[in-house]
Amino acid sequence: MPQNPQPRRNVGQIPTYVPGKPPTPRPGLTTYKLSSNENPYPPLPGVVEAATRAAEAMNRYPDMGNSALYDALSAKLGVPTSDLAAATGSVALIYQLLNALCDPGDEVVYAWRSFEAYPIAATVADATSVRVPVLADGRHDLDAMAAAVTERTKVVIVCTPNNPTGPAVSQAELDEFLAKVPSHVVVVVDEAYLEFVRMDDAVDGVATYRAHPNVIVTRTFSKAYGLAGFRVGYAIAQAPLAGALRSVSLPFGVSSVAQAAAIASLEAEAELLERVDALVAERTRVVDGIRAAGWDVPDAQGNFVWFGLGERTTDFAAAADELGIVVRPFAGEGARVTIGETEANDRVLELARTFPR
Repeated sequence: MPQNPQPRRNVGQIPTYVPGKPPTPRPGLTTYKLSSNENPYPPLPGVVEAATRAAEAMNRYPDMGNSALYDALSAKLGVPTSDLAAATGSVALIYQLLNALCDPGDEVVYAWRSFEAYPIAATVADATSVRVPVLADGRHDLDAMAAAVTERTKVVIVCTPNNPTGPAVSQAELDEFLAKVPSHVVVVVDEAYLEFVRMDDAVDGVATYRAHPNVIVTRTFSKAYGLAGFRVGYAIAQAPLAGALRSVSLPFGVSSVAQAAAIASLEAEAELLERVDALVAERTRVVDGIRAAGWDVPDAQGNFVWFGLGERTTDFAAAADELGIVVRPFAGEGARVTIGETEANDRVLELARTFPR
């Protein structure tokens, strides 16, 4: 008897990615979206102009080799272009990596809760997720992650700062962890929020990749650089791994407009750092205010704060909505709140003062 076409078994098991929802319109009240870790500032100087010029040639394919972008990144980072791979956001590079490395049933180890795209990417690759709970303070339990590595492990992902809980891994912690991981296991150091880190002994991703042939560093233009709508990310890895990422990439994936905007953003680094410093100052103000209101929140090294709320998470999100701000709830666990505009952050502090602890 004829049967309808069926997708692979793992396709039906792919978790749904839940994006941050927009705020509910409220007459007479400016509403703010604090659910997607977006940069609240407009594009950096010169970026719109560069993107507009690129858009005038939209009838032509983009540079599939991302040549000018690789040259700009190479000059900024001091790495050869052979050690770079670009894609539509750093998350796309993680998808590509797992598809390039994992056979069905191979294991991918990562902290949990961490970036919700990790289990999706693992399932797409028909790999097995091994989730290692974060510590009570939201940090990676690197000892437990090292212990979770088996002969079936192909990839380990370290998200630093960790999205959504906030703490970052130190270089000493990462070095100790890497010494425990077999050299044939790829370790992804996901630095999507790198620019916001302010801590002693912060991870030096470039030095780490140089010292370890099995390390891939992933970064993005979506957060600090404010190009979330254009989807540009890049990986730094020694040539064999970088080449594998480029081999499985979608042809012409990064658009001409996105490449031009990324290059212009790199050229506006001085203005970028000023904005990042301002967001970090706001983060400090918000965290201090939340703690003064009696909350015990984890160290925040990204552009967001984590409230561990458990079963009260949905109520917290509803209370935020009433104040004209929308947060990112993870039902039964907690809520992530982006550092946004000053007025939005003031409302976060009001929520912290008024919501029952």
